[in-house]
Amino acid sequence: MASLSLTQIRGSNSVTEFTRLRLRTQRGGSKIGFLKVVGSQGQSQGEPDLSVTVNGLNMPNPFVIGSGPPGTNYTVMKRAFDEGWGAVIAKTVSLDAAKVINVTPRYARLRAGANGSAKGQIIGWENIELISDRPLETMLKEFKQLKEEYPDRILIASIMEEYNKAAWEELIDRVEQTGIDALEINFSCPHGMPERKMGAAVGQDCALLEEVCGWINAKATVPPARVALKSGCEGVAAINTIMSVMGINLKTLRPEPCVEGYSTPGGYSSKAVHPIALGKVMSIAKMMKSEFDLEKYSLSGIGGVETGGDAAEFILVGANTVQVCTGVMMHGYGLVKKLCDELKDFMKMHNFSSIDDFRGASLEYFTTHMDLVRRQQEAIQQRKAVKNGLQSDKDWTGDGFVKESESMVSN
Repeated sequence: MASLSLTQIRGSNSVTEFTRLRLRTQRGGSKIGFLKVVGSQGQSQGEPDLSVTVNGLNMPNPFVIGSGPPGTNYTVMKRAFDEGWGAVIAKTVSLDAAKVINVTPRYARLRAGANGSAKGQIIGWENIELISDRPLETMLKEFKQLKEEYPDRILIASIMEEYNKAAWEELIDRVEQTGIDALEINFSCPHGMPERKMGAAVGQDCALLEEVCGWINAKATVPPARVALKSGCEGVAAINTIMSVMGINLKTLRPEPCVEGYSTPGGYSSKAVHPIALGKVMSIAKMMKSEFDLEKYSLSGIGGVETGGDAAEFILVGANTVQVCTGVMMHGYGLVKKLCDELKDFMKMHNFSSIDDFRGASLEYFTTHMDLVRRQQEAIQQRKAVKNGLQSDKDWTGDGFVKESESMVSN
């Protein structure tokens, strides 16, 4: 599923690319690509412009299919392009798909209803799904076909390998040859194959992350967040699903999702993780702004996006783009139209003409608890210092008549 991942950008066409670390364009130059979100020209006056340009990659809107089931094969990725998604990140691939064996059922849902009523709104979704179980050769063929049919649309390959330099180098080389626009490096899958030092097993080990990022940058010349950025990354996507246990069936005493009576912790997503994701994206954006120059690096927000308002929140705390995975599984690929319409409504309400107009606008309003205490104490003192005078004739007294009169004199 979608992740706290690192992405690398390819550069076959500087006008049709999205995401983080450059591949081809960087071979002849700097490893740090310039990132800015800008509105396209020629938009009808008064209509908000949703287009974004990230590291030279143009997208019609900031909505991206997050890596997972919605990008698992040619058919569904084609559907995403046809529906109008700004970009598609394919399901994560590795060299040897034979190692990937999924089980069924592999999803469980949490509903906001009494005792988990089946009629309640879905607010949480758990998956124990692994990365793509399709042969790499098949996925590469489909990447190539998609790029031939949609040359101006942004296709991003998500890749993950074991702790093996040669394996990473081979995977990068083979994926690049398909013509994809960018690479997402999955360092965050919270479950599945940690014993092979894959996914979060690397992302949660700063020393290991730095080493593997070094391999990737050296090969592709194109790779927690601070370490990744210092190692040559051009951006970060946050967050992946959160390790969880969805629940226990109180009749059978077995955990969910239940596979032959057993289960395993999985990744938690959907609406319930949105506040957590929002906090993480905010923290990363503040770190990037203070240490790296936020305008030169990209940040993609992921977690519980089902409305244009959800997306606006991620952009307000510094995200360039917004990824959706579970939302597509729940509402379908047509969701992008609703997201675009609602985001435009938000922009009209505030007279924003482009995404750049409000990206990061709310960051300055986050501070420390100590600072909140200081600000409130100062505000209380200022309010006390204001001479409001008497509010009603009944408040006049004989003893304090002169002072009461003075309290209402204009200075």
